[in-house]
Amino acid sequence: MEGVAMGGYAPYVWTCFGLTLLVLIINEWRIRVRHTSVYRDIEVRIKALEGHE
Repeated sequence: MEGVAMGGYAPYVWTCFGLTLLVLIINEWRIRVRHTSVYRDIEVRIKALEGHE
């Protein structure tokens, strides 16, 4: 149990781990949303160009 308590620094350490994990999850989510948005925009532009031919 001493390993989990980390000599009294557990709240700081586990908070840092938690915040880091949260930032990684938010970054991944934003990348996926942006990726989807860009591909939709590309699809709309391609369809618009096909209409001009």
